[in-house]
Amino acid sequence: MFTGIIEAQGQITAIDRVGGDARMTIESASGYVKGAGLGDSIAVNGVCLTAVAFTELGFVADLSAETLQGTTAAAWRVRQVVNLEKALTPHKPLGGHLVSGHVDGIGHLVEKHEDARGWRLGFEVPKSLAKYIARKGSITIDGISLTVNEVDKTRFGVMIVPHTWQHTTLGTLNVGSAVNLEVDLIARYLERLLAAREE
Repeated sequence: MFTGIIEAQGQITAIDRVGGDARMTIESASGYVKGAGLGDSIAVNGVCLTAVAFTELGFVADLSAETLQGTTAAAWRVRQVVNLEKALTPHKPLGGHLVSGHVDGIGHLVEKHEDARGWRLGFEVPKSLAKYIARKGSITIDGISLTVNEVDKTRFGVMIVPHTWQHTTLGTLNVGSAVNLEVDLIARYLERLLAAREE
């Protein structure tokens, strides 16, 4: 589990594709990954990855065909900057919301403009995910815990404060950019419970 509070940024330094899978190396000049162990979970742009090896400044992870197909990871490139967060521990403040690192789908940035010292971003989401997104609810975009400000059918908007803009990859997005989306866990489980009751 994660919180959606980005703790560091890293860079993809190597990508090896084998069949339908991939092995990637992600490094952080800040030394953020130091202290992690084999098998630990680290969220990369919202995708929960397992550390299978370590380099001096980072870690190596395997990405399955399913992960590549269901997230933006298939389009990741060497030297790309990514958001990083290590797994939640009992001593870590839950500053965002509970995030699983299991991406529900891919959205696209459709609107971007400055608002005072912050930025307003608008995203288009798959119709299958739109029902889980509520005004003032939580959403995870590329691993970042955000509050939904407005919703209109398959579009939603968020307001980005300067700190988040400066310390995540949101500032690198352009209209049309694809992002990983994870909807609120409670909404997903609630739907399943209601469906089971109807059955």
